[in-house]
Amino acid sequence: MEVIGKIKLINETQTFGASGFRKRELVVTTDEQYPQMIMIEFVQDKCDLLNSYAVGQDVKVSINLRGREWINPEGQAKYFNSIQGWRIEAVQASAPQNLPPVDQFQPASNSSDAEPDDLPF
Repeated sequence: MEVIGKIKLINETQTFGASGFRKRELVVTTDEQYPQMIMIEFVQDKCDLLNSYAVGQDVKVSINLRGREWINPEGQAKYFNSIQGWRIEAVQASAPQNLPPVDQFQPASNSSDAEPDDLPF
């Protein structure tokens, strides 16, 4: 899966426990009618992928959805989801795909002021 949008936030790398587990969080704002701010985790060696990116850049992030179960002390199951990034690449802001560039329009060749205005309104 992929998330495409503009980088809103890049957190510093966090290290946890004696094992040295590393995690770094990225927030991407999607470009939709109702923009979403998606938090994506990069873990272990993938943390370094974010070093060459900055807030405001347009990016495409390849992600995996992760889920896990946790049994609390009362014996009830709780479920947690996370979004893990494994690749990120810069994308260029794109113009609308169905419109040609302005310089490709040709001027009308047969228009004149002598033609009657026959519009009904």
